[in-house]
Amino acid sequence: MSPAAAAQLDLALRGLADENRRAILRAISAEPKSVGSIAEHVGLSQQTTSHHLGVLRKAGLAVGTREGTRHLFAVNPDGMAAVRSYLDEFWPTRLAALKAVIEAGESGVRG
Repeated sequence: MSPAAAAQLDLALRGLADENRRAILRAISAEPKSVGSIAEHVGLSQQTTSHHLGVLRKAGLAVGTREGTRHLFAVNPDGMAAVRSYLDEFWPTRLAALKAVIEAGESGVRG
C-alpha cells in the first residue's frame, strides 16, 4: 500500500471511529441534507454536526454541494474505497479458513 493510500485509509477509519459520524453518514446516505436537517436527525447541535461533517469531508467520506443558498451534504460514493480495499484483503484468508473448518466437520460426520 502506498503512503498516500495508507494515509487515506487512516483518515477514513478515524472518520468512521465515532458513532456520531456514522450516524451522520447514515442520515445522508439516501439523499443530501443540510446541516440543520442532519443535526435534527441525529440529535446534535448544528455546531457539533458541522464539526463532524468537517472530519467526514477531510476523510473523503462526505461531500458538500451548494443548491441555491443551501449547503447540502451527501455520502461520497468513492469515499469508502480505501476502507473497502483494506477489508477485501481479509476475505480470501477468512473464506479459506471457513472452508477448511466446514470440510473438517463434514469429514467427521458419520451417516
